[in-house]
Amino acid sequence: MASAQRAAGVQAPTFEVDPLWPRPLPNRWVLGQTIGVAVDARDHVWIVHRGDASLNIMTEGVTTQGPAWTVTSDQPWLSLPGGSRAGIGTGALVFQISDDAPRQPATGRLTVNVTGATTLKEPPSMCCKGAPPVLESDRDGNLVGHWGGPGAGYEWPATNHGITVDYKANVWIGGNDPKDAHIVKFTRQGTFLLQVGHPGKNAGSHDRQNFWRAAKVSVDPATNEAYVADGYGNKRVVVIDADTGAFKRYWGAYGNRPDDTNLGPYDPEAPPAQQFRNPVHCAEISNDGLVYVCDRANNRIQVFTRAGAFVKEVVIAKHTRGDGAVWDIAFSRDPQQTFLFVADGRNERVHIVQRESLQLLTSFGAGGHQPGQFFGVHSIATDSRGNLYTTETYEGKRLQKFVYTGLGPVTTQDQGTLWPKARPTP
Repeated sequence: MASAQRAAGVQAPTFEVDPLWPRPLPNRWVLGQTIGVAVDARDHVWIVHRGDASLNIMTEGVTTQGPAWTVTSDQPWLSLPGGSRAGIGTGALVFQISDDAPRQPATGRLTVNVTGATTLKEPPSMCCKGAPPVLESDRDGNLVGHWGGPGAGYEWPATNHGITVDYKANVWIGGNDPKDAHIVKFTRQGTFLLQVGHPGKNAGSHDRQNFWRAAKVSVDPATNEAYVADGYGNKRVVVIDADTGAFKRYWGAYGNRPDDTNLGPYDPEAPPAQQFRNPVHCAEISNDGLVYVCDRANNRIQVFTRAGAFVKEVVIAKHTRGDGAVWDIAFSRDPQQTFLFVADGRNERVHIVQRESLQLLTSFGAGGHQPGQFFGVHSIATDSRGNLYTTETYEGKRLQKFVYTGLGPVTTQDQGTLWPKARPTP
């Protein structure tokens, strides 16, 4: 493919990682699983992360015997916050579920009782402590704002997930804990504005009052509507009034009526699924009024009109199983939004796609912890200068910046790690 594109003179945006961005955090703060990034109108970069709840117990916590958990999941795994995996400590106790695990006949979901160890955070040591959930940095990578967590008048998500700064400079946050059936909205200073939905109240993909484990929110400035990727529990895109939170419409894959039936594991050789698989991980609105939806575990981007009519789709890394290949989307900042940037946390890549044709042009990144590599690349955003920002979940736990270096010819399908081409003179 790359040789054909080279012969045709195809060009794509080029980048190199900035290994000195952002600057170190103050107060011995560190990031936990970093599961959202956004850029506002001033090119300030915002992230949301999970702090102490997802820090590594081998260096940041102690283990004591804990209670029994009851967990319900429609995924082939269960994550129990606060435990350790395989004794190495990741902030989540993870179980692979076998085919003979107990299932609820009506839904196919799993119900498993587990007894394990609960991770308790030590008093702050000389090492570090989790930073506040929401962090704001300026263009130079300086921390200029921080807030978040439980407060009066609203219910902070049990497991925050996804962040968006809208055209009014308001900040939206979702949540994907099994109890999270709501989203919350704040001013940029962290003053509470709106909560839509209530924890534990989900009633499925036709509920018009609540979500279920909503992954992310995007806001359309042309209509003042918010698009909710709903999500890790439900299987739909929901459109609400961005001021009142009133539900306006919703749809499933191909514009179908959502159906919560468990589809089972993804099969790359099977016909395309007519419903979204969990999670529905993003729903991004373009300048020309198209909605791009991350159907993560189905490895596809589906495109809709604002009204929910299906337009087209593209499959990315078709043979990817498990976590899926389509985690988040960002648009290039030219007026036509010529390119899509797709975060792929399973294959540890960022894919560059021509938006009009949905043609995959090239990809960059590799698995690892060095600058320019990824370990669970989860979210992606662009600034007005064309720079890219990514965040990483699992044990990646960081924010990275990729500096836009202009358009260049596509010479390879997989660019690998985008290390800077020149080093500063000593």
